[in-house]
Amino acid sequence: MTQTLKQTPSQTVGPYFAYGLVPQQYNFDLKSLFTPVLVAPETPGERITIVGQVFDGDGNPVSDALIEVTQADSEGRYPASRADIAANGFRGFGRVGTGTDAQHRFVIETVKPGKTAPDSAPHVNVTVLMRGILLHAFTRMYFDDEAAANAVDPVLEAVPANRRATLIARRDAQAGGNVYRFDIRMQGAGETVFFDV
Repeated sequence: MTQTLKQTPSQTVGPYFAYGLVPQQYNFDLKSLFTPVLVAPETPGERITIVGQVFDGDGNPVSDALIEVTQADSEGRYPASRADIAANGFRGFGRVGTGTDAQHRFVIETVKPGKTAPDSAPHVNVTVLMRGILLHAFTRMYFDDEAAANAVDPVLEAVPANRRATLIARRDAQAGGNVYRFDIRMQGAGETVFFDV
């Protein structure tokens, strides 16, 4: 008789990342090494807020996802040392869980990144960790008000044209200020493009 074996809890990724990696957000008595704020008051550049949700295959918001972002500063440079970070307060890396927001959103405070190369569009690298996936998922977020740069970005051009919209954050005029909406769909209709990195 053939028996089908199923995954055990040790073989799946549980909702543990957010509690351990952003403990302050979850009101634990430990300091978070990284937060969803990538900038200090003195950081130069256009201040933006990135707001979004992670949706599962049924279209439900995921309440225990962890989002990590990496990006260049407004001049297109990644911080390479603690001295770089101390010079202008830009950390270039942030982390946030979706479990403490009533709408299960992630909210990231940063500056709009500059181009990292002449043919590169401004973008934010995004990593998603959540229950049920054994390896984290990698994607990118581009900006809808950078159409000319997006049109020549080699990474975005490598994505099938009918799926590129899943990587474009939309400026939300109703939210006031410089707010970009970027939702991540893990499966199903409108699934976000993920990269095999």
